[in-house]
Amino acid sequence: MEPDDRIEQWFLRYGNDVYQYLAYFTGRRDVEDLVQEVFTKALKALSGYEGRAQPRTWLLAIARHTAIDHLRKQKMIDWFPESILRFLRSRERTPEKALVLKEQLQEVYQTMNQLKRTYREVLILRLIEGVSTEETAEILGWSEAKVSTTLHRAVKELQKRMRNRGKEVQLHDVIF
Repeated sequence: MEPDDRIEQWFLRYGNDVYQYLAYFTGRRDVEDLVQEVFTKALKALSGYEGRAQPRTWLLAIARHTAIDHLRKQKMIDWFPESILRFLRSRERTPEKALVLKEQLQEVYQTMNQLKRTYREVLILRLIEGVSTEETAEILGWSEAKVSTTLHRAVKELQKRMRNRGKEVQLHDVIF
């Protein structure tokens, strides 16, 4: 199979995953240029792809590096502004519950924004994107043990900071 064909197939299969990851990571919805950059980088690096990682995992790792570079250039730290509404639209809820959930999500995301980058990365991948521990380890270049430990610490730190803000939010009610 030609490299262009393979990348096109991966784009059709994983393009939405890359888009969502970049939208969460950058806090912007207009990430089409970054998605294009990810697949352009993947095409250029395809000869070095050995198939040890799943294509989705490999593409998300490229997306992570692309997003970090983008944020460095933009010096942006605000996370997730549009994802709250997207999440709310994806679930059936009464208007009252939706309003409460929206407020809780805003609190959680504002608090997540204050965590160190490694905590945010693992929370996004594991809890929001639903990426497996194994894939998260490959994307971040960590061991699976480090992913699990960092996730545990990140959740504890997030809950602690939420309590300090006077908010007792159960993460599984808000994120899942």
